[in-house]
Amino acid sequence: MTQTSAIPVSLYFEDDHLVILNQQKLPEIIEYLRLSSIDDFHDAIVTLKVRGAPAIGITAAYGLALCSNQYDTGCLAEFREKFQEDKQYLYSSRPTAVNLGWALTSLEQVIVNVRTVNEAKTTLLHTAIQLHTEDEATCRQIGEFGLELLSDMTTIMTICNAGSIATSKYGTALAPFHLGSERGRTFHVYACETRPILQGSRLTTWELQQSGVEVTLITDSMAAHTIKEKNVEAVIVGADRIAANGDTANKIGTSMLAILCKHYSIPFYVAAPSSTFDLSLSSGSGIPIEVRAPEELTEIYGNRIAPQDTLVYNPAFDVTSKELITGIITEKGIIYPSFQDNIEKVIRKS
Repeated sequence: MTQTSAIPVSLYFEDDHLVILNQQKLPEIIEYLRLSSIDDFHDAIVTLKVRGAPAIGITAAYGLALCSNQYDTGCLAEFREKFQEDKQYLYSSRPTAVNLGWALTSLEQVIVNVRTVNEAKTTLLHTAIQLHTEDEATCRQIGEFGLELLSDMTTIMTICNAGSIATSKYGTALAPFHLGSERGRTFHVYACETRPILQGSRLTTWELQQSGVEVTLITDSMAAHTIKEKNVEAVIVGADRIAANGDTANKIGTSMLAILCKHYSIPFYVAAPSSTFDLSLSSGSGIPIEVRAPEELTEIYGNRIAPQDTLVYNPAFDVTSKELITGIITEKGIIYPSFQDNIEKVIRKS
């Protein structure tokens, strides 16, 4: 296998549309899709053509900005009414990732005081572009802090895909590995395949290979054995929502890894931007957990692998208790326990 050193990106903006990397087709096919209608953006998020909390937020922001630019009205009140309809439609696409609502609300807030429809359209698009640009800088800073934290470690485990294709660039949990590769640092990453839709095997392994990072794929059920036998030094994961007390929602299987880290006395780190924190929730018990279609477990590429009428429970996320988390890596610094005391101090920091 020939490894390159090119960090893949998930999306980019062109004039009147957004171009996204179709993550449904990876790794076999590298396909880019043009999104221009509100239904295009909604479908891309629901069907996981674009995924990862930051990338979902950025996509939704562009979707709302670009679609509102198409409103054929000069009446500001009518414009706001259509804007709210499209905002709610996009908000309904995924329930767990807080970045989605954060991005849409950010756009809503910037047009509160506009005086004309043209001003609203221009402001919305500029804000979406700004959110995109800021996310790349945020992810890079998370990578810098992560590299510092992993300074004497080389063998790390992760789950799901919290990398460059889940954000604007670099990623969150995978950012240290991308930056490390650019600087000649050597890591060996063990990637859990990540049920139910195999984002670890399809996406994380592909992405790290593109960046020249050594990666070994394992099934989720191999994690305990691998940590012990391969001397894994830490686990680092992303997040879709973090409550005020530090409880963290991430891809299903994350909580299992945190429990294993506790058993083997190795650190368990969460990497996420400040936009992933939901300080309105006192604990993880209030985080909505998306339950997805049973076919994601009973079928592979349309081929049935379980008996007809098999009962299926298919939650896409779980919540890791704050007591199991060693530290949370953000663009504003590393947050350590007590999370209840320290999260708001760091996140509110300008």
